[in-house]
Amino acid sequence: MPMKMGFRWFGEGNDSIKLADIKQIPGVSSIVWSLHHKMPGETWTKEEIAKVADQLAPYEFDMDVVESVNIHDDIKTAGPGRDQYIANYIETIRNLSAFGVKVICYNFMPIFDWTRTDLYFELEDGSTALYYEKAKIQDDPKQMAEYILSMQKDGMTFPGWEPGRMARLDELFAAYRPVSKEALWANLIYFLKALMPVCRECGIKMAIHPDDPPWDIFGLPRLIIDEAAIDRLLTEVDDPYNCLTLCSGSFSANPENNVADMVRKHCSRIAFAHIRNVRHYPNGDFSEVSHRDCDGHSGILDIVKAYHDCGFEGYIRPDHGRHIWGEQCRPGYGLYDRGLGIMYMWGIWDMLDKLKEEREKK
Repeated sequence: MPMKMGFRWFGEGNDSIKLADIKQIPGVSSIVWSLHHKMPGETWTKEEIAKVADQLAPYEFDMDVVESVNIHDDIKTAGPGRDQYIANYIETIRNLSAFGVKVICYNFMPIFDWTRTDLYFELEDGSTALYYEKAKIQDDPKQMAEYILSMQKDGMTFPGWEPGRMARLDELFAAYRPVSKEALWANLIYFLKALMPVCRECGIKMAIHPDDPPWDIFGLPRLIIDEAAIDRLLTEVDDPYNCLTLCSGSFSANPENNVADMVRKHCSRIAFAHIRNVRHYPNGDFSEVSHRDCDGHSGILDIVKAYHDCGFEGYIRPDHGRHIWGEQCRPGYGLYDRGLGIMYMWGIWDMLDKLKEEREKK
C-alpha cells in the first residue's frame, strides 16, 4: 500500500478551488477539510459534518483527516473554562468518528498560528510565496496581525487568525503572560491525557502540528520545535493515538533540524505528513519555494525516501505552494503549484517503488 495522498480544501464558499479540479490531480484520494466557521472551543455537530460528507461523496473523496479542530486558549493557559472546553472537544471527536474520521491535525501554539511577514514575496522566477522576515518579529505583534488580517479578502478565513481573536490581543497576551514553557507543556499533556481514552474508543489519532516557525516569538513559548520536543511528547503520552503531523516546512525553517531523520525515528507515530520546501537566508529569514529539492533546503528527496523506506501508509499532502500562472488564490493554497508538488512526490515515490521491485527480483 502506498501513502494516501490528500489535498487541503477550505470548503464551499471559502475556497477558490473546486472539488472537480482536485479530482483531476492524479492519485488524490483524501480531502483534508475543516469547519472553518467554528471558533476554538465550539462543538462540531453531526449535522455540520454531514454537510461536508455530502459535498465530498459525488467525487469519492474520503474525509479521513481534519485540519484543524482548534484548541481554545483556556486549554492552553489552564484557564477557568479548560475542562468544559475539553468536554466539548471530546464530543466533537465522537461526532467526527461517526463519519469515519481517522486523524485530527491540531497545534498548541500560543495566540498566533503560522507566522509570516509577507504573504506574496516575489521569487526570482516571478512567482510569489510566503516569507518570514526575522527582523519584523521583534516589535509590535499588532502590526503583523493587522497585515495578515488585511489579506483576508472576499470573505475567506485564515485558520488561527480569526478576526475576533485578533481583536483581543491585549487580553490574550495578558492571559499567556504567566504561562511559562514548562506550564504550557503541562497544559498540553493534561489535554492529551484527557483525550486518549475517547481517541482509543473512536479510533481517531490526535496528530500535533509543529510550531511554525519552530522558535519563540513575541515572548511566547513554542513547544514542538525539534527532535527533543518530539521525544518528550511521545514519551510523556506514550499512546499510539498520540501522534504527529510531521511538517517538513515548519521543522526545516530551523536549519539544525533534520526532517528525514525525524521520519526514520518516529515513522510509526506519524499519522499525517506535510511536504513543504523552505529556502534559508544567511540573516535568519526564510521563504517558501517549489517542492523541487534543489530549490530549497528542506531535503525533500531525502524526506520522501525516508517515508518510503519506512513503508509509510499514512496520509500526506503538499503543503504551501507558490502562487503561479496568475492564479488568484488563498496565500499558499493555490491549485497549480500544489498540483505540481503532488506530481513531484509521486514521481519520487514511483521511482523508489520501481527500484525496490528491481532489487527484489535479483
